[in-house]
Amino acid sequence: MLPSFLSAQVATAKLSLGTGTGPKISPEFIGLSYENMQLEDPTFFSAKNKGLVEQFRLLSPRGVLRLGGNTSEFNWWQARPTDKPPVRNIVLQDGSKPADYLYAISPETIRELDSFLRATGWTCIYGLNLGYGTPETDLPEAKFVYETLGPRLEYFQIGNEVDNFPQYRLREKSEWNADAYLAEWLKIAHAVQKALPKAKFGMPDVASDTTWLTRIAELWDAVPDKPNVTTLSHHHYWGGPPSSPNATIERLMQPSAAAAKQATLTKAAAEKMHTAYRMTEGNTVYRGGKYGLSDVFASALWGADYLFHLMANGYSGVNLHGGSGHAQAVSVGGTFVGEADMKDPNAPHPKPFYTPIANEGTLAGSGVNGKLNSKYLLEPVGYGMKFAASFAGTTMIPVEFNAGGVNAVAYAAKETSGKTIVAILNKDLAQEITVELPAFTVRHLLTAPAIDAREAHLLSGREAAGKLISRNGSIVIPKATGVLLELK
Repeated sequence: MLPSFLSAQVATAKLSLGTGTGPKISPEFIGLSYENMQLEDPTFFSAKNKGLVEQFRLLSPRGVLRLGGNTSEFNWWQARPTDKPPVRNIVLQDGSKPADYLYAISPETIRELDSFLRATGWTCIYGLNLGYGTPETDLPEAKFVYETLGPRLEYFQIGNEVDNFPQYRLREKSEWNADAYLAEWLKIAHAVQKALPKAKFGMPDVASDTTWLTRIAELWDAVPDKPNVTTLSHHHYWGGPPSSPNATIERLMQPSAAAAKQATLTKAAAEKMHTAYRMTEGNTVYRGGKYGLSDVFASALWGADYLFHLMANGYSGVNLHGGSGHAQAVSVGGTFVGEADMKDPNAPHPKPFYTPIANEGTLAGSGVNGKLNSKYLLEPVGYGMKFAASFAGTTMIPVEFNAGGVNAVAYAAKETSGKTIVAILNKDLAQEITVELPAFTVRHLLTAPAIDAREAHLLSGREAAGKLISRNGSIVIPKATGVLLELK
């Protein structure tokens, strides 16, 4: 529960729209990120998995599914049932090797993935193996994926969190940097581009060090036969690990200096390379999230604000990470360390804690291997994404917003119809805020019984308006609440 001193107070804010326009937001801005290991099960991303198809479509009628994560460095392409896994050839100077698990991806899985994308209306970013991949091992997989998915393939991503390869025991620390990565990446990318001339690529998908993007942009002019790179990418986890005393709701509601720095460096590198830029994997607390933070309403407000922040900074899209318990647990070492911080490790919770879409079958079980069923639920952070999805396909408008000392933010956009919409997020844990506005109607209300409630609600129209106090030229927004308005 929240501290007792957080009592309700009142403040007044003024909002006005600036002149000119900001970035144009892609209709496919909204995205989800899953581990490649999810493809071990051909029934997961399949049109037959109707519950998951429904949640994707409810989240956004158009979006981008990113397949990658730590497990993308440990899959192998099993073109025929009789094929055997390749021999791993990575041995570090101290004699150690990477994790010893391997899993296969089959043609059947890719065909089912194609059916899933057709059913949802989404497209896909597909991760190829760089950790121990070679042109010879990656090219057959790339060709089948490219030919099967067709226009539903956005681009290939080669390697995941490459700045962390030494930490993941995939490369020697003394020999690994952005220059070495680019040289290895080009070998595979050139092979794929030669075989598939119209293929597209994203890079470098770093975990956090966006100075790698700066360095790659510096090197790019000298690259011969440049592969068709359309997007620069990075990841962003707000904080962690789950045991960190700094991972609190109060801190989660504050602006992120790290996110602002990432946006600045990424935008500059993309402009130099003439590409788009996307945040392809991220969420609240890394290593699976934190109970009581990543799975409560606070994550919805954080998610909505972070997505609006990326929109305002010109990103082409965002992919928040999630998935099923097993694949996610393998990606972070076998267990969700956040479960150790729970008073009752057997208490129902989504696995992982931060997943935007959870499977109902895993909520009642303990551990990471809860039984999957056909029912899927949108978690609080997913509701934050759905709230922000209202801006997909719009053009941002500059906003001048004086919140009067309240922790609140505002964003505005113009729809293709010409209508102007404004999103206001009151992230303050103590104060409601009165915002002075011209005539408006309430479209959506993002709310919950409490900031730490294990639920979120996205109300619309009259139901949303009925929960708010509005007067001529102003609206009262309760603490820990988001509102989407249409200006008249």
